[in-house]
Amino acid sequence: MERHTTLGEFIIKNQQDFPYAKGELTSLLSAIRLAGKMVNQEINKAGLAEIRGKAGKENVQGEVQAKLDVLANDMFISTLRDRGDICGLASEELEDFLVFNEDRHKNANYVVLIDPLDGSSNIDVGITVGTIFSVYRRLSPLGTPVTEEDFLQPGTSQVAAGYLIYGTSTMLVYTTGSGTHGFTFDPGIGSFFLSHPDMMYPQSGRTYSINEGNYVHFPSGIKKFIKWVQELDEEENRPFSARYCGSMVADFHRNMIQGGVFLYPEGTKSPNGKLRLLYECNPMAFLAEQAGGKCSDGYGRIMERQPKELHERAPFYCGCKTEVDKIEWFLQQEN
Repeated sequence: MERHTTLGEFIIKNQQDFPYAKGELTSLLSAIRLAGKMVNQEINKAGLAEIRGKAGKENVQGEVQAKLDVLANDMFISTLRDRGDICGLASEELEDFLVFNEDRHKNANYVVLIDPLDGSSNIDVGITVGTIFSVYRRLSPLGTPVTEEDFLQPGTSQVAAGYLIYGTSTMLVYTTGSGTHGFTFDPGIGSFFLSHPDMMYPQSGRTYSINEGNYVHFPSGIKKFIKWVQELDEEENRPFSARYCGSMVADFHRNMIQGGVFLYPEGTKSPNGKLRLLYECNPMAFLAEQAGGKCSDGYGRIMERQPKELHERAPFYCGCKTEVDKIEWFLQQEN
């Protein structure tokens, strides 16, 4: 019987695709894999372990942290710190970045940005959640503490990005700029196995994912796009189906496999958009583009935006190229 390729085997086999391959990527992704397995275990037993619900404090975004948010954040930080392959980390849950300056970190070339538990408000009702990560090569000199500049790089500078999705099965999906590949966790063996090589968006889809409860706050171009996808047009396979679960990783994952578009626009309620450019938009855009999709802020490629602060927000449109092009067209007609 044919044995499937493990995540570790795949990384080692394809290290030549990583421009600075010296083993760091293998170790770094191994740490993310390990932390993800631990978070997955906690999520699966959340109902038994009294770690559901709120932790009673807010994160830097002013959002009440769920207990699992805090737990996942701590797990990823401690696991990544222990490996010595990165010199700093920024998290959506922390106000400032962390400097790793122990001896084992002095020659580390990379920084990691992470959203430890995307969609955590869904934990209590059993809906899929995820972890998003992004890796950059540091700009500051080796042997010196990392600076904010190391984290404020455009998405085009990412050397790796990915997500873990914790649902009916647990998957790790990542890219280093040579395609987007998915690995499914086998809990019996304790390993991730290659299940979705070279994932690709269809050219167009028939699903749109947006929180229409905020419709009144949307720009007029987005309102017109929503009305367009709801119109009856058999030649263009409209109307589309609406699918939105409040966990971006879940919506993104479904749309990449089945075809669709995800929207989180700016509006009067979120003047700059709600999603974080560094922790959510850029890593997902890297994955989408490597899978033949498109990501935009409505007027251009989102990965070309120059970040100005760690927790900067941005409008985000991501999915099949045909629909993202249509969103840009509707928005630009209003200007």
